[in-house]
Amino acid sequence: MATLTDPPSSGFRLSKLIYDTRYRSYTFQFIALMALVALIGYLGSNLMQNLRAAGLNISYEFLGEPSGYDINQRPIEYDSQSSHMRASIVGILNTLIVAFLACVTATVFGVLAGVLRLSHNWIVSKLMAVYVEAFRNVPVLIWILIIFSIMTVSLPGPRSFRGEEATSSMLFDAFAFTNRGVYTPKPEFTNPIFTSGALNWLLVLAVLVASWYGARAIGRWATRVQEATGVRPTTWYLTLGVWFVPLIALMMIMGLTWVYPELKGFNFRGGIQIRGSLIALWFALAIYTGAFIAENVRAGIQAVSKGQTEAAASLGLRPGRIMNLVILPQALRVIIPPLISQYLNITKNSSLAIAVGYMDVTGTLGGITLNQTGRAIETVLLLMLFYLVISLSISAVMNVYNNSIKLRER
Repeated sequence: MATLTDPPSSGFRLSKLIYDTRYRSYTFQFIALMALVALIGYLGSNLMQNLRAAGLNISYEFLGEPSGYDINQRPIEYDSQSSHMRASIVGILNTLIVAFLACVTATVFGVLAGVLRLSHNWIVSKLMAVYVEAFRNVPVLIWILIIFSIMTVSLPGPRSFRGEEATSSMLFDAFAFTNRGVYTPKPEFTNPIFTSGALNWLLVLAVLVASWYGARAIGRWATRVQEATGVRPTTWYLTLGVWFVPLIALMMIMGLTWVYPELKGFNFRGGIQIRGSLIALWFALAIYTGAFIAENVRAGIQAVSKGQTEAAASLGLRPGRIMNLVILPQALRVIIPPLISQYLNITKNSSLAIAVGYMDVTGTLGGITLNQTGRAIETVLLLMLFYLVISLSISAVMNVYNNSIKLRER
């Protein structure tokens, strides 16, 4: 029997979930989660009841039906008799293509503009300031329409490349710049390893990834030698060999050839057509988002102490080397977090593609497929799922990179 002199019981009591500060936050978070789940369940049940009362039901069988419409930019085989599912896949690939191109180009524009805006040259810094302020304060849709209109009006039509009366000529007899888009040579394999073209390109990608890891291994080996001997060995020829020898060998084995575009009838045949709508969307997103990235880069550089620059200069480093080796690596810790948001904005702003006729996933699944099938709830849910998955994927990849460059305290 417990007495007043006995020590208090150390066992777990339910009251600790409220009064113990170690568990209180988890308790309220769990309660909020349960309330959210209950709310979502209630809304979902209410939606299903209303659909049944209206004689409707949620079904995705329409994805297997013929789409009945064409898509102008097709990264994979597709025709009007293909299913709505394949049309959605084509739209998803188109979205990923323009998002990837715009992210890479916007990063290049943003880093250059951010660095040059801090230049001691007054003209250069002011020009970059004009670029940033002009593109940040005009909606991206306006820039998409402006670039698309310029391409349509200023570039010649395919007929101008015809015969002796041609007023335009192809660049290196391989590239044609027209108001319908840009035509470039198309790579093909005469001796493919796989029957599927996609598998062959996946093999090429796998070789490039392996080369990247090989180049990193060479760099780590050189660093170990430098730390042990004080002299860093010359590795540029090894790095070039790792990058190019396997790739060239694979291309020779598979018989890489190029199919050049040729003017036949009223348009070019063969090669790859990069439509003007894709180019307009790509560059508009790049230059618009690049202006925001430039400000992130400028803030990251200014966040680095001036003493770092002075210390590097005292060692005899040139300004360019100081920026590349000292300032930018430290500034990345400030630049990367907002850069993730800009990449997400590019992906979501790509849904404006329908304004210039570029068929992304919003134009296919959320546009024509929705109108033809009348399945608004199903298509919108799929669209939400796609953008959620791609946004979370971008955030996850960039957060992994962000964690890799964080300061490690000893």
